[in-house]
Amino acid sequence: MALVVTAGFAPLDEQDHARSFYGQHVDWRPCLSPEELAEAEPVEGDPDWRARLECGTVTVPVDHGDPGGATIETAVVRHPAQGPADQYRGSLVFNFGGPGRAGVARFESGPLALSRRVRDSFDLVSFDPRGVGESAGFTCPAWDAMERPLEEVAAADAVDHDLLRDLERAARRFTWSCEEEVGTDFLANMGTVNVVRDLDLIRDALGDERLSYVGFSYGTYIGALYAEMFPENTRALVLDGALQTQRGVIADGVEQGQGAQTAWESFVSYCLDRAPECPFTGAEEAPSEAEALLAGLDAEPVVVRGHSVGRPEMLALLRDSLKTERQWESVARLLARLGPGERDPFVQAYLGSHVTRRDDSGATESAFTAVQCADHTRPGDVHAFQEGARRAAKVSPFFGGDEVWSFLPCASWPDTELAPGHLSAPLAPPILVVGTRHDPATPYVWAEELADQLATATLFTYEGGGHTAYTGGRPCVDGVVDAYLLDGVVPADGASCPGDL
Repeated sequence: MALVVTAGFAPLDEQDHARSFYGQHVDWRPCLSPEELAEAEPVEGDPDWRARLECGTVTVPVDHGDPGGATIETAVVRHPAQGPADQYRGSLVFNFGGPGRAGVARFESGPLALSRRVRDSFDLVSFDPRGVGESAGFTCPAWDAMERPLEEVAAADAVDHDLLRDLERAARRFTWSCEEEVGTDFLANMGTVNVVRDLDLIRDALGDERLSYVGFSYGTYIGALYAEMFPENTRALVLDGALQTQRGVIADGVEQGQGAQTAWESFVSYCLDRAPECPFTGAEEAPSEAEALLAGLDAEPVVVRGHSVGRPEMLALLRDSLKTERQWESVARLLARLGPGERDPFVQAYLGSHVTRRDDSGATESAFTAVQCADHTRPGDVHAFQEGARRAAKVSPFFGGDEVWSFLPCASWPDTELAPGHLSAPLAPPILVVGTRHDPATPYVWAEELADQLATATLFTYEGGGHTAYTGGRPCVDGVVDAYLLDGVVPADGASCPGDL
């Protein structure tokens, strides 16, 4: 197997690598003008949330090994603590996953579902990681080059020579367009190891001696790597929906597919046992009955707001909907009413509100791919991806091997500084890892692995479904995490909360 050679992780002196960038202070200003606030949609539950938001920037080097070179203005956002001074505990920094999710936009969309005590005690802070949103965000011109070949893969019985060639060409076109847009040097520095270095500069600019942090999904890797690189600057880390950190991009795709399959099977069980409407007659019959629904969409797609919803769009919607348990009842109803001639107003309304909007898809897809390729070892041979896709389809017959094929641009990606795979962070204070038993995006086994890797970590389990658990309206989970963040109380080993469904 031919391998793309990566530069490997050569730790810089993490406090001295860019000393001139320490000692900054954020020049906070209102995120929205009075005119923008007047035009914004009301925020449910906290109408003054957006008015209290403050925005600023922290300057970071593109290449932390070359602090005299190009720089990025990293966008940060803050919701000031609401309690008295004697309750104040500093900043609580959030990363909402992705890669590619913008923290500033997330804050501006509405309040976080946090307890009163957390909101009183912490300045709530987030940021746009490098290459995302207002932090030098970019869109690769050919970001959607893989869409049509992937649709052809999904419809084909097997990937023949011609289709394999089309996939490889599309992947290279994606990669080359990214290089043309921002340059190989920028792409080479998109990896999480540099996001973590940026995060320490942000911590310093916030005036916090030590970092308090909540990372969801991909954000767990940022947090775990921070504990490895900056243990002396760490106060508390919540890692919810853990990413695996030790395997290559193909193994990552295979295991994500397996997690999605497990979540789908849990959804089918819920549908049969508890959903008011369900299209399935039994667990054994569900695969063929679901396939019949997808085949019906192949023959007669649903048209919503000018967009055609066929098999690929429905599979993407289902995979995304599995991340939130509270959507499962509506998803079951959608599938029950999806057959030809049965597409009532509920189908149109549900699809109209959930089909992915594509106005910012290019930026999200570009940043996601750039970070995934930078962070993982990756083969340079398209046949390795083909074999990985076969393995993914075997463990995830419902969703197939698309997850692996989507990483094919990594085969031609520029060399990057590869962060360490095995993280132990023995010098870090206690860390809390939160895992969801039937997580469709980050399999529960990844939470187990991360908790085992990190010397000071404790695993807390939510025995339900959905992607991530904290701030999801689950008092049992939120209470445990809040106690850790506020008072340093770590749950007992093996502690868990029952699932909602």
